[in-house]
Amino acid sequence: MRIWLDGVLKDVGSAHVSVLDHGLTVGDGVFETLKAERGKAFALTRHLERLTRSARGLGLPDPDLDEVRRACSAVLEANPVEHGRLRITYTGGVSPLGSDRGDAGTTLIAAVAPSARRPDTTAVVTVPWVRNERSAVAGLKTTSYAENVVALAAAHRAGASEALLANTVGRLCEGTGSNVFVVLDGELHTPPLGSGCLAGITRALIVDWAGAKETDLPFEALEHAEEVFVTSSLRDAQAVVRIDDRELATGPGPVTAEVMRIFEVKAASDIDP
Repeated sequence: MRIWLDGVLKDVGSAHVSVLDHGLTVGDGVFETLKAERGKAFALTRHLERLTRSARGLGLPDPDLDEVRRACSAVLEANPVEHGRLRITYTGGVSPLGSDRGDAGTTLIAAVAPSARRPDTTAVVTVPWVRNERSAVAGLKTTSYAENVVALAAAHRAGASEALLANTVGRLCEGTGSNVFVVLDGELHTPPLGSGCLAGITRALIVDWAGAKETDLPFEALEHAEEVFVTSSLRDAQAVVRIDDRELATGPGPVTAEVMRIFEVKAASDIDP
């Protein structure tokens, strides 16, 4: 594997980040995960816009998007994959041991690796932990990811691929690394950004392409939904057939199946929508 690190392509064995990097010591960094298809990054412009928004939310300097584009192109060319995960990481760089930032400059990393295509269906669980919609980092894609690691591990122990969370006032929010959509009385809904959820790239495209409504919903809406699906850059739209011990279906429902069809057609026609 060849990795882009601060302006240079390096072999994975020599791509070293300082142990004093603020992204490591205090999670002071942001990142993006993109789908790579046959050497091309999907929705790159939208991801770079969100990378900038997240960096600004942390008070980091705006990333040099021309350099980020060069980094993505370089690793995709150096690591040919039919279907893969492209990861961009941007941190506060080498800093003192503490929350204060240093003045050594930021760190930029880009890497890509093969990734299996997701199945059409999955199982999810609900967990007791919540998203803080009033947090200073609500809606930002930061490297402070420990709570997602804990919740996702709980999902895996239960034989599921994702955990769904409420926010602090008991409203439906998101998954650890996905957005959630529900079908109620035949209509498609997803929580609004004010719930504290991430402004997912796939989420936004499905809202635009499939006409989903952004609706403030109680967490209990999951118990009554006719269909549920989760979305992310690598999942696209993935039908949920089991929530905790409740079996919803054996395959994608009619609304979910139509969303999956629309997304596949639209995404195939434009690599950077």
